[in-house]
Amino acid sequence: MGYKLKIDEFNSGLEELSKKYKIYAPKVFEGQGKFSDTDVVRYGEVSKIEEIEFNKKSNFSYKEVLLPITQTLFFFTEDKIKEPNVDEKSILIFLRSCDMHSLRRIDDIYLRNKFEDPYYKKLREKAKFVLIGCEKSFENCFCVSMGTNKTDEYNAYVKQEGNEVYLDIKDEEFESLFNNLDRELLEVIPDFVQDNEIKVNIPNNLDLNIVKSKVWDEYSERCIACGRCNFVCPTCTCFTMQDLFYKDNGKVGERRRVWASCQVDGYTDMAGGHSFRKEKGQRMRFKVLHKVYDYKKRWGYHMCVGCGRCDDACPEYISFSNCVNRLEKAMDEVK
Repeated sequence: MGYKLKIDEFNSGLEELSKKYKIYAPKVFEGQGKFSDTDVVRYGEVSKIEEIEFNKKSNFSYKEVLLPITQTLFFFTEDKIKEPNVDEKSILIFLRSCDMHSLRRIDDIYLRNKFEDPYYKKLREKAKFVLIGCEKSFENCFCVSMGTNKTDEYNAYVKQEGNEVYLDIKDEEFESLFNNLDRELLEVIPDFVQDNEIKVNIPNNLDLNIVKSKVWDEYSERCIACGRCNFVCPTCTCFTMQDLFYKDNGKVGERRRVWASCQVDGYTDMAGGHSFRKEKGQRMRFKVLHKVYDYKKRWGYHMCVGCGRCDDACPEYISFSNCVNRLEKAMDEVK
């Protein structure tokens, strides 16, 4: 059902929803960017539509809402284990089409990968999603090439124009709430990007022979192994475990999982002093092929959703999309 309503009416709806939901959306955090005088757009709790950033791509994805950067799994003593309490409120997330597609990838890893992850599942089951449209492509986006520029898997769609808000609601709970507000019924069609400046071509003949290509050598020289590309990516799901023992009692503590990066030193360290993929080019190869080769062989679609955040974040201006476009020539090299 489509609606048009005033901002004040929409905010009244958000206020009512906030009684049951923690509402997250991309918002501007002033002075928290790369430098002290720059801002960053990332996810945070909002209470009114004016706080939501519609006109810029978020520097970080919604991922940190469902997969916290640092998450305590349980507390332990000498003889007891206790899981932390989970907030009883449900979760409402505003996000774009590419991020909506990335949710399917995260679900694959944490829910459909032979074993369900109970910590992710607890948060995922409570989440609903509001789609933010894209009237135009942002810098470095290549979602059209990845087939993630459109989606109909949302609970509601929202668009703000001046003092008016347009809604397309599929969720019965949301519909009953907004039915009580002063609104005008009309058809609302989501805005989707139709074309990106950047095009990506993934060769159909891509196979493991690509490992032997010299294309990866360049990245050993350029990459500084900072891991930014992984942390801003909505489909990177790796983590490491940490056991923390409290100073006042060394036999009591907590186990946490913390985001990890396949690009940083130490990621492949193993017992006995062994370590793999020591060259940065090898790590780049691992990441790229996971996004556009082996994941598709298993799940039927590529892991990358074309949001372009990795290109936005890289301090060495390494372009993931450019690397993918070099694979066709690299395959000719290794034939």
